[in-house]
Order: sequence, then C-alpha cells, then structure tokens
Amino acid sequence: MRLKHCHNFHDFQTLARRRLPAPIYNYIAGGADDEVTLRRNSESFNRVDLIPNVLRGVEDVDLSTMVLGQKIDLPVYLSPTALQRLFHHEGERATAAAAEQFGTMFGVSSLGTVSMEELARKHRNPQVYQFYFHKDRGLNSAMMERAKSSGIKVMMLTVDSITGGNRERDLRSGFSIPFRLTASALMQFALKPSWGLNYVTHERFSLPQLDAHLDIEGDSLTIGRYFTEMLDPSMSWDDVSAMVSEWGGPFCLKGVMSVKDARRAADIGCTGIVLSNHGGRQLDGSRTGFDHLEEIVQAVGDRVEVMVDGGITRGTHVLKSLALGAKAVGLGRYYLFPLAAAGQPGIERALHLMKAELVRGMRLMGCTSVDQLTPEMLRRVP
Repeated sequence: MRLKHCHNFHDFQTLARRRLPAPIYNYIAGGADDEVTLRRNSESFNRVDLIPNVLRGVEDVDLSTMVLGQKIDLPVYLSPTALQRLFHHEGERATAAAAEQFGTMFGVSSLGTVSMEELARKHRNPQVYQFYFHKDRGLNSAMMERAKSSGIKVMMLTVDSITGGNRERDLRSGFSIPFRLTASALMQFALKPSWGLNYVTHERFSLPQLDAHLDIEGDSLTIGRYFTEMLDPSMSWDDVSAMVSEWGGPFCLKGVMSVKDARRAADIGCTGIVLSNHGGRQLDGSRTGFDHLEEIVQAVGDRVEVMVDGGITRGTHVLKSLALGAKAVGLGRYYLFPLAAAGQPGIERALHLMKAELVRGMRLMGCTSVDQLTPEMLRRVP
C-alpha cells in the first residue's frame, strides 16, 4: 500500500503498521487494561444518527470557528501527543507544518520531541502548550513562563494523568524511553530496518521541553518513572486556580469528564475544557467524551468552551460533536498514523480527506456554517 491508496483512517493505520516496529505501533494503537474504553470511543458515534435537512442552498460551506480566542479554518485541531519523532523522524515539525497548511491549531506536549520555541518561531498558526502538573512547583511556573516567552497564547493542563495507565501492550514488548525491549521486540525492530535507519541517521532523540529535568540519555529516569515520580497526584483545584491566575490568558483543562468538575473549571476562570479519556489509555471503563458531551454542554456551555476528543475517525463524527455543542474536536491517532506512515505528506492527506468529508457532510446536512449544526439534527439509536 502507498500513501495515494489511503482513503480513510483504517488505511493509514494499516500503512503505519507495515512501516513501524511492532512495539512502537502498539504504543500508538494501544489502550489501558482490556482496552474497553479504547473501543468504545469510536463505537459511541454509531449510537447517534444524523437527521439531514434538504433544499437549503449550500453551495458555499464555511468550516471556520473560534476556539480559545483563536480563529481556525477547520473545526478540528491536532491534539498534543508525546514522542512524535519516534513515529517518524519529522515528528512535531510535520504536525505543525501540516496544521498550518490547513489553518488549524496544533498542540505541543511536555513530552514532545521538538521544542515549543522552534515551532512557535516557524509557524503562524495557533499553538497550544500541553503540560503535566509536577511536584516541583517551580518547574510548573518555569514551563508556563517559557511558553509565554515563546509567544504561545493557550495553556492546556492535562488532569487525567496524575499516574500512568496500565498499558499492557507496552509491558509485553518492554517499550519504554530509553528502550528496554524484550528479545521478541528487538526482532520486530530488526524486521523494519528502514525505521531504524531513519532513527539513527537523524538528530538524536530528545525531549527538549524536559531535557533539563529528565535525563533519558543517562537513564536516570524513564518515561514510566517520570509519571510516577515527578508528577504530583496531590494536585488540587486550588493548585489549578493559582496556575490559571499566573498564566493570565486562555487556560484549558484536558481530561475533565464530570459535570461537577466542568462547573468547577468554569468557577476558577478556565477558558475551555476538553472532554477526554486520554484515548482510552488511562482509566479503562471510563465514559467516552462524546457520550457525555451533551450533558456537559447543557451544564456549562454558556460559561466555558467545551471541546472533545477520543475515537474521531470520520467527518461525521466531527459533525455530531459540533451539533451537540463542541466548539472544536481534537484529533489524535487520526493524524499519528498518517505521520508514522509518511510524515508531513501523510498528515496533509489525512486532513485533506477530513476537510472533504466535512464539506460533503455539511452540504448533505443542509448547513453552510458549523454554527447551524444543532442537537435537533441528531437522534439516539434505540
């Protein structure tokens, strides 16, 4: 299979699986425990039907929207994800450039492999910095100041990862940073020599947001131990409230799921929340963001911007989310598999397909702008 033969998410996933060593593929594809939530994330969209309107005159379709104080040309953004240069040597450079081509927002992770400063300097499209809450409060403040100095306008704090999920695919393969692979996993790397050649012939792997605090080269702290030793499970609403004030700009919480927490986020001055179960990689058996979207929007949609991610593989998934009140929809694996398959051209093809699906879907729904999508256009499947 070649890139031009990829026509949907599943095609990109197949191509990525062929090109990646199995431990790295499974790191992207896998979830926590029995992967129940991972499967439900996409399945949840099948439980809602679209009710189209006809004869509405929809020659021109406007997909743009405002989110977190920034205008984007598509109602989807590329969620911050870790370790991207493991999947393809271009990593976040490909992600940022592809997002810029389509006029949308992208996120940079604390565990990103390209510095936030480089990406902010090179690209004019909106950039979000995603970080975790550390035991070292000085480190938290330093990371926010660094993001502010680079020109980043939006801060996104992940609140569903105070400890790492039980990802058994990684346990079986021995996947970790630095690599500590089982014998069978090493064989899988040997079977994909092109990935290995790219990995060793490009710049040394690093985590520039954390290099001063996480010595992966000296093997003093692995990624797994980073979650268990450096992140602070005692993080509280008082801590977050102080960070919102310290940041002084658009502040978003990623991983909020309950109505009570959504109201608390609005109370402390958060600009937005992302309904997310971390792609099914944290608490298995948790509710999907899409299934809980309507209730959250009804509770706080007039006070805080609500976004959602998890399991989005089609334009119709995005339309259903927007109809329930989401301001925008985050893409994760949807762009990571294309990145792994072909770098920047892969992500651009995936976004081209998404945009085409959105335009086609909007026309068939009888809508010329995303604000015309409403809950009345949906019905729950009995």
